[in-house]
Amino acid sequence: MEEPFQHDLIRGTLHRPDRESGDVIVLTHGAGSDSGSALLVGLARAFAGQGHLVLRYDLPFRIEGKQPNPRNAVRDREGVHAALEAVRKQARGRVIAAGHSYGGRQSAMLAAERPGAADGLLLLSYPLHPPDKPQQKRTDYFPNLRTPALFVHGTKDPFGSIEELREAIALIPARTDVLPVEGAAHDLKRAVGLAGEMLTRLFAAL
Repeated sequence: MEEPFQHDLIRGTLHRPDRESGDVIVLTHGAGSDSGSALLVGLARAFAGQGHLVLRYDLPFRIEGKQPNPRNAVRDREGVHAALEAVRKQARGRVIAAGHSYGGRQSAMLAAERPGAADGLLLLSYPLHPPDKPQQKRTDYFPNLRTPALFVHGTKDPFGSIEELREAIALIPARTDVLPVEGAAHDLKRAVGLAGEMLTRLFAAL
């Protein structure tokens, strides 16, 4: 069952399975999309089909009609935290913060700032660096990240290669794993069919 979800910082859709596992996944979007993207809708329905409660939500910048930038990123992380807190009341098990690109980066940064806010991270197409600017790594906070994380990454993603990603996550003291998606670009359209493997590998790291 899908039902609308509203909060003072976020809005979205709650996917409630017939039989809940007790685990909850909060799933948000990248800089150029919203919670209605095909990737998020497909994954949310797949995760719910496996028995997990899923909140698919819009970040504050999208609700406010702004473009993401460093000045409003703090507010976006507050939105991630609000989503986690809202669903934790309904969780009997683990709470996973998941996000595509910018949404994944903000989810991971929030986890580094607030250890324990999430039990695990599912990071889809993490934007390791801007395209063609490999020297501008977005990894400053990695040494402070103590939440287990699974990085799902396309082999043709211009925001970072699989090799660059594996090298970068060595900075993270928590358990990490990388799930390559062969032939996929940054939009990660081919990843929906891997929903089951994503959660199996992530939960194994928790």
